[in-house]
Amino acid sequence: MRVVIVGYGVQGRKRKAVAGAEVVAVVDPVAPEATARALAEVPFHSFDAALVCTPDEPKPALLKTLLGAGKHVLVEKPLVAGDDAVLEELAEIAASTGAVCVTAYNHRFEPHFVRMRELIRSGALGRIYSLRMFYGNGTARLVRDSAWRDQGAGVLPDLGSHLLDTLRDWLPGAVTWDFDVRLARRHENRAFDQVVVAADPADGPAVQLEMTMLSWRNHFTCDVLAEQGSAHIESLCKWGPSSFTHRIRVLPAGRPPEQAVTLVQDDPTWEAEYAHFKALCAGGRGTGITNDIWLNRLLRRLALDAYDRFGGSA
Repeated sequence: MRVVIVGYGVQGRKRKAVAGAEVVAVVDPVAPEATARALAEVPFHSFDAALVCTPDEPKPALLKTLLGAGKHVLVEKPLVAGDDAVLEELAEIAASTGAVCVTAYNHRFEPHFVRMRELIRSGALGRIYSLRMFYGNGTARLVRDSAWRDQGAGVLPDLGSHLLDTLRDWLPGAVTWDFDVRLARRHENRAFDQVVVAADPADGPAVQLEMTMLSWRNHFTCDVLAEQGSAHIESLCKWGPSSFTHRIRVLPAGRPPEQAVTLVQDDPTWEAEYAHFKALCAGGRGTGITNDIWLNRLLRRLALDAYDRFGGSA
């Protein structure tokens, strides 16, 4: 498959490292390594797919052009717009041309995320009582100094989109739940750099999702408490070591036996996601825009909730 990289920042460089010799062009208005300054400079007959790694604002227009030309697209998360109709139009265009459009949520391919999804969906845990995730990095200063990142709802769409996508991947019923913002702070940045989102649905577990740019050692944790035991993730492979623990409940009470797996390895998600994308393209199937419409609507509502309760505006 012949691909073009559109946007050659941090993510674009990661994508190029994985795609390797399949990259036929790099598009970026300022990067000295770019082979073109604008997408229009690249002959469309010279590539089959695009890896779109630009800031959020230009993404919809780029995707409209690419999908309209029948080019498959892997676009960095989040895919957001001020109006759901923008994303709905992209879904219609992809369906009409047969182009595959996938939004990149590479954490879906984290080995312990795969284990958690399989364990939950197997039913071995029984009824899920609660699920808590924490995702923190130390990027507050980098974001504040960025020409475009320190705006809007900040960490909510940045890291929150990952957590909400993960939650829906593990528990598809999450699409029907009501979420609200419990905390939103601007400790160092103009936009929110710490947010806590929660849901307490009648037909699902109590959920708490915390995201922050103020965790000076990058970290991820997840705790799932359930009827037949619990499951826990500690860290990601890229920050390793990363562990997954499944505890099996002892009745009426007692210390549960554990099944634990610890991984010390490089981040495998970028290559796994790219291979998945290529497989979808080869099969001519797979548009993630339905998921993006849900995320876009939810993130927009949560942002308004955060502004209303904790101050600020888009």
